[in-house]
Amino acid sequence: MKRDPEKLDRYTAPERLNHWLVALTFILLALTGLALFHPFFFPLSQLFGGGVWTRILHPFIGVALICFFGSMFFRFRKLCLLTPGDWEWLRHAHEMMLGEHRNMPEAGKLNGGQKLLFWLLAACMALLVLSGIVMWRAYFSFLFPPVVIRLAAVVHAATGAGMISLIMGHIYLAIWTKESIGAMLSGKVRRAWAKQHHPAWFRQMTGGDK
Repeated sequence: MKRDPEKLDRYTAPERLNHWLVALTFILLALTGLALFHPFFFPLSQLFGGGVWTRILHPFIGVALICFFGSMFFRFRKLCLLTPGDWEWLRHAHEMMLGEHRNMPEAGKLNGGQKLLFWLLAACMALLVLSGIVMWRAYFSFLFPPVVIRLAAVVHAATGAGMISLIMGHIYLAIWTKESIGAMLSGKVRRAWAKQHHPAWFRQMTGGDK
């Protein structure tokens, strides 16, 4: 296939597949979790065959998400290590939201906000896994006293709500930063886009090409 000289490779096919598998399983997990969380959301259980099936499927979808997110974690963990430049980027992030880019530090392949989101999601996943194990009646909950199960339920619900908020923010920013979603679909971005949003990565990819 002929390469487009005006575009740069941003994400490999395995990276994109991993991302979308995480996205799909997270959506299913959020829908089943909301159906079990409050009666207002219980009609969502009809998407999964009713309340009983929703309760059965929820933890198994969670196991699938653990596998896919775990793969993404080991794939991106080094790239997402926060540097002093990333913290400086985060201190100026509010200026970028106001459309003021003059003082923004240069971002590499991922900016400070993307890296911070990665670690916050990893922390949420850890809390969901630990609290979910305690609550999984079929296999583990009989090992724990009721007070621990009740505490795990609170942690699980609060963390789930926090993770849904983080993902909604991620989706909003992906839509707000044009071509971000296209990059995760095609794996490529325009050189001009890379130079504007990730100038340090642009220079790395082009050998300092202006």
